Amino acid sequence: MDKYAVLGNPINHSRSPFIHTMFAETTLQNMEYGRLLCPLDDFKNTVDNFRREGGKGLNVTVPFKEQAYAYADTLTDRASKAGAVNTIKFCDDGTVVGDNTDGAGFIYDIKRLGWNFAGKRILILGAGGAARGIIGPILDESPEEILLVNRTLEKAQLIQKNFSQLKVATYESLTGDDISYDVIINATSLSLSGQLPQMNDSLYKGALVYDLMYGKTDTTVFTEYAKEHGATQVSDGLGMLVGQAALSFNLWRGVSPDPAPVLKALREIL
Repeated sequence: MDKYAVLGNPINHSRSPFIHTMFAETTLQNMEYGRLLCPLDDFKNTVDNFRREGGKGLNVTVPFKEQAYAYADTLTDRASKAGAVNTIKFCDDGTVVGDNTDGAGFIYDIKRLGWNFAGKRILILGAGGAARGIIGPILDESPEEILLVNRTLEKAQLIQKNFSQLKVATYESLTGDDISYDVIINATSLSLSGQLPQMNDSLYKGALVYDLMYGKTDTTVFTEYAKEHGATQVSDGLGMLVGQAALSFNLWRGVSPDPAPVLKALREIL
């Protein structure tokens, strides 16, 4: 039986095994899919060991997407532009293909929600691998502006080199009362540990708010806080997770599962 897994730290919360097991059942694929906790300082050895044990592919989550990018032998165009990899395929010829399905999965969920980014001012919090994956596809939706905010400006500037339309700043720029955005996207992992980004509460008012993370319920600390402070609509990242998973599954197995029934089933067990 072909072996796959999701790799990250933390990883116990991951719903990816449920998703891919259901995809496999509906598409009649003979495979198993588990969780792989990776020590923060041991990415390469962990992946090498999984590969030696017969692993065929991995999903990679926080905080290893940039290390996965470096690990891959060849990259898809979208992974190359993102500078981050969330899907690894171990090919029969020994090469390692790195892909990034995050952005396409994110746009799938945005369209499912009925949100439109054209002409909108968009604020993205965090400049890690999660942010890298979504910026290109968001730019394809023709927003008026994207501001990428990070604790360290240098990390945001590294991403800006790939996307010249991007504006970058630190969180200090979000403390004024005279700024507003149509869409706020949390691309940090803060909500996994129950924390919030440091920014003015007035920013949430009237905004569409999306958290790329998800938890054991249909909200996160971030989306709950945003709703309490006037956000018009909020969403966690579960729909994005299912959308990007379908694309990963297609890369590995060559078939395209339907995300909709899996997302519905996943919501029901939360």
